[in-house]
Amino acid sequence: MTLNDNCIFCKIIKGEIPSQKVYEDDFMLVFKDIEPKAKVHLLAVPKMHFKLISEAGEEGLEAISHMLSVIPEVAAKNGCTNGYRLVINQGDDAGQTVFHLHIHILGGEELPW
Repeated sequence: MTLNDNCIFCKIIKGEIPSQKVYEDDFMLVFKDIEPKAKVHLLAVPKMHFKLISEAGEEGLEAISHMLSVIPEVAAKNGCTNGYRLVINQGDDAGQTVFHLHIHILGGEELPW
């Protein structure tokens, strides 16, 4: 697992910055977004640092696959029983503001399109 000393999400993973964790295992951490855009807004982050899916490599793609297999249960346990949206912003033009790949889990209410 490689982390970046200058990355806010890596600091959260290392416990240097507090977060409201809702799930954690060897491959990922899920915590509440501090600026929620929906009733439920969680961030799922891999416990290795890479910015984009294209930079993930084989190990990172395995982490993403694991994350996608765990997210349905995490979403349901956190109030997204009637559906949820997953968002992965990739790069500046997409609005990515933290350059550590992360998956937004949004739900708990009917979301606008």
